[in-house]
Amino acid sequence: MDPRGKAVLITGGARIGQAVAFALANRGADVAMTYLKSKKSAEETAEWARDLGVRGLVVRADLTNEADLGNAIKKVNTAFGGLDILINMISIYEKTALKNLNSKIWRKNMEANLEAAYLLSLKCAPIMKRRGGGRIIHFSDWVSASGRPRYKDYVPYYVSKAGVIGLTEALALELAPEILVNAIAPGPILPPPGLTAKENREVKSATPLGRWGGPEEIAKTVLFLIETDFITGECIRVDGGRHLY
Repeated sequence: MDPRGKAVLITGGARIGQAVAFALANRGADVAMTYLKSKKSAEETAEWARDLGVRGLVVRADLTNEADLGNAIKKVNTAFGGLDILINMISIYEKTALKNLNSKIWRKNMEANLEAAYLLSLKCAPIMKRRGGGRIIHFSDWVSASGRPRYKDYVPYYVSKAGVIGLTEALALELAPEILVNAIAPGPILPPPGLTAKENREVKSATPLGRWGGPEEIAKTVLFLIETDFITGECIRVDGGRHLY
């Protein structure tokens, strides 16, 4: 699929989402972004898109609320006259010791990391099919994609992101051949806020390519999964080989 002239919805992913949106707008796609708290970055991204001569739309939505999620899709569909590409980047990443884990924390992770992706896909797929097909790209995590947990205190996060891979595979079968469904499992892309110099060195030393990837590597992978016409049900790790250690 050529992204030129296509309508794209990107959910979440403030920093990396900006790079993805810019790459798509630069290729001629109309871009809509949802946000919950990062209004400034979302509006900045929409403005970049308009400067590139395509349409940019910002929609505030709590995607863990099904009604809010449905309204967001409706706004994008109305503004763009349809939808061709869905990129699910909404995610939460919180450390919780097993002894402190409760049903509220569990549901919070499942709703944000897995259920939102499921509901967005379910509601966007019919719109895409009316336009002849489309692409859905979910976001998992390199740890879940490695097939084994590596860090303690992230039980609901790990399970939810493993579920995203299962969801990707199941939807790829259900929505073929009109819609291709794939996932990306990022590794060390951007240093998180508050990372110490020692922790930074440890991440780099545990990554075969010896550096942080940068959001552009995710944008390249998104473009690849949009442009391919014969890959579906896959999860691609973009982690500099981090999973090899």
